[in-house]
Amino acid sequence: MRPKKTRWIKCDPGERCFVPQSKAKSVREPESILLNLDEFEVLRLSHLAGYSQAKIAKEIRIHQSTISRILASAHKKITAALVDIKGIKVEGGCCKFRD
Repeated sequence: MRPKKTRWIKCDPGERCFVPQSKAKSVREPESILLNLDEFEVLRLSHLAGYSQAKIAKEIRIHQSTISRILASAHKKITAALVDIKGIKVEGGCCKFRD
């Protein structure tokens, strides 16, 4: 399998974990869906900054088709978390931070 190309991201989300209120009270460690740092950054650039996929690809330094796949994966994970009432944890991935 081919190694993943390093993604260069700007926004450091720190330690982020979003937990549904109904689960937070009843369970110590609620089941969570893992959202990688590159998925978090692509969502931020696409939906908050309003960048096109081509501009995001230049920012993160990967191909535009990869941005499309990352965005689809992020949407699927967030939708699953909302529908199945699971937490969302942001961490991991093959990312490096840039200034």
